[in-house]
Amino acid sequence: MEIEERAGLYIYSDTQLDKEEGERIEALKASSQQPLPDPDRWLDEELRRHILLTSVDAVLNWARRSSLWPVVCFPACCAFEFITTAASRFDISRFGMEVIRGSPRQADLMITAGTLTWKMAPQVRRIYDQMAEPKWVIAMGACAISGGIFASSYSVVPGYSRIIPVDVYVPGCPPRPEALLYGIKLMQDKIAKRSIITEV
Repeated sequence: MEIEERAGLYIYSDTQLDKEEGERIEALKASSQQPLPDPDRWLDEELRRHILLTSVDAVLNWARRSSLWPVVCFPACCAFEFITTAASRFDISRFGMEVIRGSPRQADLMITAGTLTWKMAPQVRRIYDQMAEPKWVIAMGACAISGGIFASSYSVVPGYSRIIPVDVYVPGCPPRPEALLYGIKLMQDKIAKRSIITEV
């Protein structure tokens, strides 16, 4: 008697309920033949977009070559070509060199230019010694490279390389601003190949 009363409480028969449940299961099976996309795939995309893998050398050398700060060391006439290079037409600030340092302690690049006498050589050497490591030197012009037309004089240093190590030579008398810019580019390429392991 109670079983009949409970069976009458439901609107649908047990057979109809089983049939609908089976249809829902079959529909779910049909739509689930392929696995769902990985919910963590967005994380891989984030890593690819926001993480850069490189070496310490590459980052350090990029920073060094992109912000060379030159020190004033122009005892003679090639200085005017450097001034032209710093002006708006050639715009040396494109290389991160817009501020010419007055103190060697704030500089890492010495651009030497012009005739150097033995009397002035100790001061140039002192400027070089006061520069912080790492430091580089560009010899600009014939006088800086070999003494130029005054090389045979008793009072002229036959090239800055006699008193300080020179990294890049820019020939000319005087070299044009384009030549100096090319020398700076060579200097940047040289810096890009350095390794902190070999510096120690």
